[in-house]
Amino acid sequence: MFDAARTLVLVDVDGERQSERRPHELEHADPLARAHEVARLGADVLICGAISRPLERALTAEGVRVVPRTCGVVDEVLQAFLQRRLSGPAFLMPGCGRRRRRAGYGAGRRPW
Repeated sequence: MFDAARTLVLVDVDGERQSERRPHELEHADPLARAHEVARLGADVLICGAISRPLERALTAEGVRVVPRTCGVVDEVLQAFLQRRLSGPAFLMPGCGRRRRRAGYGAGRRPW
C-alpha cells in the first residue's frame, strides 16, 4: 500500500522513453504531508498498487494523477504506461475487478 511505502521510484520521461530513474526515500506518513512531498518532487503521475482514498484525494488535489490498483514488474509497468497500454488485465492487481478500474478511468478522463 502506498500509504505505508518507504520509498518510491522517480522516473523522468522524454516522449515514450525514460531519461532518468532514481529512488526517493519518503519522509512523511501523514496523507496530506505525503501528497505534498510527492508533488514537491515534481511528480505528475503516481502509479501504485493499493492506496487509501484520503491519500489518493490529497494527491489529486496536489495535481498528481493517480493510477491505482496496478501491479507488475516495474520496467514492464513503466513501458506499458509510456505506450498507453497500462489498462490491460496483465497489470490489474489481483482481486480488483474490471468494473472498478473502468469507473476510475472511464469517460471524461484523460487517456493513459
